[in-house]
Amino acid sequence: MKLSDLNTILPIVLLVVWACMLLLVDLFIPRRSKGWTALLAAVGLAAALGLTLAYAGRESTGFCDPNNPGNCMVVLDGFSSFQGSLFLASGLFAIAIAYGYLKRMGLERGEYYTLILFSISGMLLMAQAADLIVVFLALELLSIPLYVLAAFARPRTDSEEAGVKYFLLGAFATGFVVYGITLVFGATNATSLSGIAAAVAAGSFTKYLLLIGAALILVGFSFKVAAVPFHMWTPDVYQGAPSSVTGFMAVGAKAAGFAALLRIFITAFPSLNLDLVPVLWGLAALTMVVGNVIAISQTNIKRLLAYSSIAHAGYILMAFVAFGNPAVASDAAASALFYLVTYAVTSFGAWAVVIALEKTDGKGLEISDFAGLGRKRPLLAAAMTIFMLSLTGMPPTLGLVGKFYLFRTAVEGGFIGLAVIGVLTSLISAYYYLRVVVTMYMREGDPTTEHEPWLDLTWGLTALATVILSFLPMALFTWASGAVLKLF
Repeated sequence: MKLSDLNTILPIVLLVVWACMLLLVDLFIPRRSKGWTALLAAVGLAAALGLTLAYAGRESTGFCDPNNPGNCMVVLDGFSSFQGSLFLASGLFAIAIAYGYLKRMGLERGEYYTLILFSISGMLLMAQAADLIVVFLALELLSIPLYVLAAFARPRTDSEEAGVKYFLLGAFATGFVVYGITLVFGATNATSLSGIAAAVAAGSFTKYLLLIGAALILVGFSFKVAAVPFHMWTPDVYQGAPSSVTGFMAVGAKAAGFAALLRIFITAFPSLNLDLVPVLWGLAALTMVVGNVIAISQTNIKRLLAYSSIAHAGYILMAFVAFGNPAVASDAAASALFYLVTYAVTSFGAWAVVIALEKTDGKGLEISDFAGLGRKRPLLAAAMTIFMLSLTGMPPTLGLVGKFYLFRTAVEGGFIGLAVIGVLTSLISAYYYLRVVVTMYMREGDPTTEHEPWLDLTWGLTALATVILSFLPMALFTWASGAVLKLF
């Protein structure tokens, strides 16, 4: 291994080493002082984030084939820096919403934070993967800690059930990815993304075998991003897992799945984009419709946000449909990255509010439990209102800007019908999102909420960011555009 190889993945190495050290240090920290473990985990994430931002603008490759230097296992570029920054910032928010929650629920165990670090390490590796074998390794590294975290509230039956469901269905989905990688290798005799692209460009590949392999990889990652019809695990796992885990899972796992899909389909399968357009069109439309329609009947806020997460996966999939038109492919990828940030900021804020209302006995998670919040905690209710408006796509929020970019890309790419479905399903979503707002301000109630400094800081910062960034979106979109520019 060369020093340049290590330098390419230095943020990942830093985070993995820090997680291993934290696992040992935690043994000497008393159970009543696990706040130190949380602090040390946050320090590790902050250090990795600083290193990732310092590497922004650099480009390098690592672990390359000596006989073919163009075939490398990992790559450092603008895309990996953008996604890495999102993952690490998500980790910091995940720790902030978990600290007080774990203590309140009697779940304060140091391994929680170590598992978060290992999962984020897998996400970082996913963003830098330049080979399908590395994609598979990254998928397992990010997923296995999440399986454990979903069941972290043992011996609570619903949490254990969530962990088992997530594990079994996750393993099933991973099988699709592995089989897809096998077929792609059989079609092109390569697993590196550049090698696959070179084989396709040279015409030395079996088209239908490659198409089936790409479709199977799409199926596997559709599970991770909770796209219909691979979404069935989502409501049960989101409801059963500890809320702090669900908040992290809703953002991190989804962003990592889309990071892999963007890297693979832009770099390795550009010639298949047109062939996959009907499949992606149907997948996006079905995900938007099913997610939003079923959310209407939900009375539990965690299940409502689960179906909301499914619907938003459909909106992001609109960008993949636009890849079929080369004229807007770059803007489509940038719109997807921009919307991932939009969803991350809004989702963490919404989950922070949910955690503030959740009681130690697991109650406080019905929408009816939000009644009277506008009177008792006006700032908390105002923040939740902002998040609901942003998820709907209404002004003055970042969600409106994110959906505008996605819908504009779909229209410019010639997929007007899909954009119309996106607009109509957004109107449907207004019913169940605004129902939460109506309950907070127009229903009588006396909700009990938690005052936790880090939790309050999370929903406060994300609410401000959701509004302020909606007036200054170009800097973020320019960064996203620069991140995908070199991929095409």
